[in-house]
Amino acid sequence: MATLVCFHAHPDDEAISTGGLMATAAAAGHRVVLVCATRGEEGEPQEGVLDEGEPLWERRVVELATSCAVLGAEAPRFLGYEDSGMMGEPANDNPACFWQADHDEAVGRMVAILEDVNADVLTIYDDHGGYGHPDHLRVHSVGLEAAKVLGIENVYEATINRDRVKAMMEMAADPNSDVDIDEPEVDTETFGTAAEDISYEMDVRAVIDKKRESIMTHRSQVGPDSFFLKLPENVFAEAFGYEWFNVPERTGTGGPTWVAMLPGLDD
Repeated sequence: MATLVCFHAHPDDEAISTGGLMATAAAAGHRVVLVCATRGEEGEPQEGVLDEGEPLWERRVVELATSCAVLGAEAPRFLGYEDSGMMGEPANDNPACFWQADHDEAVGRMVAILEDVNADVLTIYDDHGGYGHPDHLRVHSVGLEAAKVLGIENVYEATINRDRVKAMMEMAADPNSDVDIDEPEVDTETFGTAAEDISYEMDVRAVIDKKRESIMTHRSQVGPDSFFLKLPENVFAEAFGYEWFNVPERTGTGGPTWVAMLPGLDD
């Protein structure tokens, strides 16, 4: 049995980008640990979800614990920073936010967790945080340095297949398509990674039900009319049934290949 640590910025990030990997690893008997840098204080709550006077972060912590249980992971661990909000927002200036955190201190906190769980494999984000979110950028830099300090060689950078996103947006824009969803507001020229530059692809369709359930636990962020839940099941499986990871020294090789990140994760 090995220990997989997935390092994320906010509750619900784990479900979307590594939920399949986490569920697959847990089903294979590996220890799965989620580390979240923040509690998602700057999220936008769905109407009617929170009780009167309930702070958003409290609900998101509960949702995250439920998501971990669905995926077979341990109870989540937190670095203890606050959500920095999107780049350029006033929340970026909050001295308690992850974006403003002292780099060495943050690395030290992450190192302590990785040591405590005896991590074998670590996932972080790619070098531009997928879409430039300040907390995602810090997960990349802090996670990479923490792995370096401990000599963890198996580090995978979760990314998004830019070409797959473009194809889905084109499908959504096609008036003849059966997919009736609002197009995500993303810059397809910078979002994620071009397919030919992705290192590895993991087929997680065998656990797609777990991944969908995990996403649905985040009710404060994912409403009934959300992009995620309006997709027909077969389209959802194609859109979210694969997860992508980069290894810097293995990009630009013409497209992703399959990799067994942990023993027993057969193709």
